[in-house]
Amino acid sequence: MSWNPALDPHCPTGNEVDAIETVIVPRARDLGGFEVRRALPAPKRQMVGPFIFFDQMGPAEFITGQGIDVRPHPHIGLATVTYLYKGKIHHRDSLGTDQWIEPGAVNWMVAGHGITHSERTDGEIRNRPHDLFGIQTWVAMPADREDDAAAFEHAGKDTLPVIEAEGKHVRLILGDAYGARAPVETPSEMFYADAILEANAAIPLPDNHEDRGVYVVDGSISVGGDVFEAGRMMVFRPGDKISLTAGEHGARIMLLGGATLEGPRYIWWNFVASSKERIEAAKEAWRAEDWAHGRFQLPPGDDSEHIPLPDR
Repeated sequence: MSWNPALDPHCPTGNEVDAIETVIVPRARDLGGFEVRRALPAPKRQMVGPFIFFDQMGPAEFITGQGIDVRPHPHIGLATVTYLYKGKIHHRDSLGTDQWIEPGAVNWMVAGHGITHSERTDGEIRNRPHDLFGIQTWVAMPADREDDAAAFEHAGKDTLPVIEAEGKHVRLILGDAYGARAPVETPSEMFYADAILEANAAIPLPDNHEDRGVYVVDGSISVGGDVFEAGRMMVFRPGDKISLTAGEHGARIMLLGGATLEGPRYIWWNFVASSKERIEAAKEAWRAEDWAHGRFQLPPGDDSEHIPLPDR
């Protein structure tokens, strides 16, 4: 039995309760002209399936000479994917990866036992005004995969499955849904998809996954007569047949979920683990700054600075 606080055999079923288990209103933070809205983790929900972190970045407009500069920093126990609607981000990591993140593509970084990476808007793009808008997610690793070797995989926009029908355009980013499977290998069963719906178009949630959620990026959707505007995440009870309907101006949504993990996770800074001991070991390794022989190395080509270990 996997761990999921929603799987309570005593919960009422059928018409006794609403199909939506949780509605999450993201917490907004201004990072200096660049707003981030965090939906996961939330007070009532740490994860949706294995998804433990969900941030909406922007939309933001940068003037010439400005952009994001996330200095090299470490991760353990998770995999990341940054999915862009607009703009570009330069990714470098301690494996030697040097890859631009572009709209519609997947850059899948598995931290496992430990990886360091940076995210910047640099080079030619910084020499002109530019936009940035996207979603960054973390996927927690199953306990038996937490110490996997770090890895990186890129999947271009044209390699991702696209499902189109009756006013719906769905790009499958990770996992399997609607009879299709994305090319990136994942450590557990999941689905993650970008769906664009025309006005009043309806789409069912995948019914082959235990845990399922939806985030409204743009427009609005209705579920069972209730309307949800942009910037809301809904998490649904397992097993229910759910259909979402776009509002009169259409909608863009992110569909996510999958199999829940065997237990909750500890989160500290950029570290995710099934035990506090793993977190403490990673903290000590980053604090040591032994880039030549230690657990963490800095990205080649971006190794002149790094984010220090926080004091908290």
